[in-house]
Amino acid sequence: MRWAGRVAAGLVSLAALLGAVRLVAPATAPGPTGDAPGVARQLTFLRQALDGGAGDDAQALFPEGWFFAHVLYGLARVDSGLRAAHGERDTALREARWALERLESPAGRAPFSPDLAPAYGVFYQGWTNWLRGGVLALQAPQHRDPAEVRRFAGASAALAAAFDASASPYLPAYPGQAWPVDSTVAVASLRLHDSLLPPRFDPAVRRWLDGVRQRLDPRTGLMPHRVDLATGAPAEVARATSQSLIHRFIGEIDPAFARAQYLRFRELYVVSPLSLGPATREYPRGTDGPADVDSGPLPLGVSFSATVVTLGAAQVQGDAALASALANYGELVGLPVDTPHTKRYALGLLPVGDAFLAWSKTARPWVSPAPEPPPATVSGWWRLPLLSLLALVAALPWLPELLRWRRRRLSGAPARARPAAVGLLP
Repeated sequence: MRWAGRVAAGLVSLAALLGAVRLVAPATAPGPTGDAPGVARQLTFLRQALDGGAGDDAQALFPEGWFFAHVLYGLARVDSGLRAAHGERDTALREARWALERLESPAGRAPFSPDLAPAYGVFYQGWTNWLRGGVLALQAPQHRDPAEVRRFAGASAALAAAFDASASPYLPAYPGQAWPVDSTVAVASLRLHDSLLPPRFDPAVRRWLDGVRQRLDPRTGLMPHRVDLATGAPAEVARATSQSLIHRFIGEIDPAFARAQYLRFRELYVVSPLSLGPATREYPRGTDGPADVDSGPLPLGVSFSATVVTLGAAQVQGDAALASALANYGELVGLPVDTPHTKRYALGLLPVGDAFLAWSKTARPWVSPAPEPPPATVSGWWRLPLLSLLALVAALPWLPELLRWRRRRLSGAPARARPAAVGLLP
């Protein structure tokens, strides 16, 4: 029994040591070039999972589950390809095209209504068009597939026409419902069009920005989570599940506006609960609200899904201190499982979560130049409380052994001294 206890204590200490290593080892790429550690193996796992039906599993969790599992896989492939040398982009291009074909299939369109303007809604059209542009961005201009160019140009023109015809800057994603984040992705795809093909959509983008600035959430000064479809007026306070996504794209549309919005978001939503590492609140500081399928559970007000996506938002904003802290925190608490060829988080039980994380860890600007880093808000000592906790976890299993050793020592000392003391008696 004693040896079993020692083995168990050793395993606990080893796990704590591994956690400490994960907490300090680099977990993100240092800038818009270079590979993000572990992402290539994570993408291998994701492709295997998607081939095995992970998209259907994700669809059972939330309405866009199948779509997100595929589009984020494709976008992470594009990001990885843009980080690589031109000669190493073939795999990224092939896999991004595979994901795009899945999105453009009947299964990809199934959750969305063809009767909306644009058809199937701005969520479907915006994300799909962004991936279309990513596929073109991986190709040298002289080698682009003309059919892919025509599809991207045509879809972009349809989006711009829908925005021009709307009294609100926010188009419907579902019948009667609009979320600003979805229109933000779509407008970013228009900027991407104008960076890859002859520019056409700057007037539409500028009108959209004017409409956004007139309809900010009055409580936070940020883009609201949900709006009235007819007018675009805020219907719900800004929430991190949409804000974290917005900040992946708004910098491609207007870098100055994006920087001001990002700093406000970071001030109101990025926290350090119990001083144990950075995380993202779903609602602004001082405000609580209900959880939903997008946010997941909200322990201490924190949304794990928003925290993962904030990693990518920080990275595209050049906020390396926050991005690396979030990535390392995820390496500790995300229960990653490594093999020589794959890597998965949450023990591989939720592949769509891996898709969000891979997309966040590969994040880089596609249109705008990499911005200057904002003032850091994460101290270089943020790991210290967690490292102290890990040290305590490593030491605690050995406490019974230490107490036994101390008792043996204290009880044995008088017994050895007694014969000598008896010999000295008169």
